[in-house]
Amino acid sequence: MCGIVGVLGTHEVAPLLVEALKRLEYRGYDSAGIATVNKGRLERRRAVGKLVNLSDLLVHDPLAGTSGIGHTRWATHGAPSVTNAHPHQSGPVAVVHNGIIENFRELREELALKGRTFVTQTDTETVALLAHQYMIEGASARDAAEKTIARLHGAFALAFLFDGESDLMIAARKGSPLAIGHGDGEMYVGSDAIALAPMTDRITYLEEGDWAILTRTSLEIRDANGALANRSERRIQIDNTRVDKGGHKHFMAKEIAEQPRVIGEAVRHYLDQSGESIVLPQGDIDFTKVRRIVMVACGTAYYACYTAKYWFEQLARVPVEIDVASEFRYREPPIEEGTLAIFVSQSGETADTLAALRYCRDKAQSIVAVVNVPESSIARESDLALPIHAGTEIGVASTKAFTCQLTVLLMLSLKAAEQRKAMEAPERIRLLSALRGLPSTLVAGLEINAATESLSRKLAEAQDVLFLGRGPMYPLALEAALKLKEISYIHAEAYASGELKHGPIALIDSKMPVIVMAPRDALFDKTVSNMQEVMARGGKVVLVTDTEGRVEAGEGVWETIIMPRVDPVLAPILYAIPAQLIAYHTAIAKGTDVDQPRNLAKSVTVE
Repeated sequence: MCGIVGVLGTHEVAPLLVEALKRLEYRGYDSAGIATVNKGRLERRRAVGKLVNLSDLLVHDPLAGTSGIGHTRWATHGAPSVTNAHPHQSGPVAVVHNGIIENFRELREELALKGRTFVTQTDTETVALLAHQYMIEGASARDAAEKTIARLHGAFALAFLFDGESDLMIAARKGSPLAIGHGDGEMYVGSDAIALAPMTDRITYLEEGDWAILTRTSLEIRDANGALANRSERRIQIDNTRVDKGGHKHFMAKEIAEQPRVIGEAVRHYLDQSGESIVLPQGDIDFTKVRRIVMVACGTAYYACYTAKYWFEQLARVPVEIDVASEFRYREPPIEEGTLAIFVSQSGETADTLAALRYCRDKAQSIVAVVNVPESSIARESDLALPIHAGTEIGVASTKAFTCQLTVLLMLSLKAAEQRKAMEAPERIRLLSALRGLPSTLVAGLEINAATESLSRKLAEAQDVLFLGRGPMYPLALEAALKLKEISYIHAEAYASGELKHGPIALIDSKMPVIVMAPRDALFDKTVSNMQEVMARGGKVVLVTDTEGRVEAGEGVWETIIMPRVDPVLAPILYAIPAQLIAYHTAIAKGTDVDQPRNLAKSVTVE
């Protein structure tokens, strides 16, 4: 969840560290700090809150040096405070850490017996103290780091900096991602390539259990067994790591607006030249041998899986089980022969999803990853990785990644339908044609921006909001409720429309808006019946539908949002737009932080 960065440079590194941390702040923004070695002396600066507070501190209290490490924090152990902020230091050792050290209490007890004292509530302080203890006992900086890493249990990405060592940095990863950047007489460390993009396009990704010894002119990587490891150096596409708002007020607004373009790119990537058949450039799946699909994810990606369940079952006639990764991995379900396991993650580093994938290894017939980062751990550990081509997503509340996940999963279900002969060719070709035209429909859908802004000023006054949907609109309602909760902090729930009478209708009153996601499809009449039940009890209904739906059922509703007509199969992708815009404008009306909502982080790399 946290972001870490390190630079062995030839110029002052404090500005470089701060700039890199800006690109990692989506990972956490409870506190931030940097440490440098200047003329052999280790010093640090830390500030609670967002990175701007650290920047202000450095203006008044600068930090010199050409070697340094930095950190932006999402708090796990210990409340956000300057004391608990990284880097943590003990004597000549400074450490930044992303992850959780599971055995830190045991190590603390051991260190306490040796006279070490603790000043923070964090697990990371233990890492610095342990390395310091090994140095007291005679170990070199390198050996102390190696011994420390070997003692740690849990998930971590680490970077060590040492007093008196201006040309040395130790980095390690287990469970949390870490990249090494190569420069001209410089070396870099970062939680991901985004952080390092302004400095280099040459990246080496550490594998699970790796640790690395860096100088300005050398890189030595050791695997979990201590053996020398040869990890390839790769070129990244700088365009894919651009981090700017493109003239928009917020990253979220930019990313909502980008959806027609990126979905178009995703569609083109998986269609052949004729546009009538789906190809998987990275490999293939034999769906004729698939008896069951298991889909696992967290958060918004889970709702993408929930939507795809309808597609795979209705279009391809293959049974699908979905689960949240944190439950799946500990439930340890039996994996039957002929099971295809699909793992969906924007970052490709989600800790619970990665652990669930590893549980399925050697059990499932095949493991497929649907990810936005092709070099991520989930991608690398899958049999087949399918990129969603959303581009860098900075806003913590996922938007374009969600709709690109839906697009790729829909295309995968159509490929399954083709192979399993569950759909006639003309119908499949018709749907692919509609999919090619979807970007234009999305452009038209974005024209509801003004209408949602007006509605959201009213929603901002509510304490509770209920979302309803049927069929594929039910998981879309779940996603809409999540978006509203994430960035506006309004309590929101979503229910399948048919479940309204089984309890939630008791909540209905004149103060709680009920947002009904209801395109004019085969389930429309039943959804409208549930909507009428709300209105009969004085509920304030917001109907999100198309023109035909408004004509049939718009009378008496509180507000109506009109979407373009779209094929019912594609409706979940299009109707993500009102879900996103309603949340976005409500958050603005409430004055909350749209891009960096409280208590959240973009990439969840801890349990």
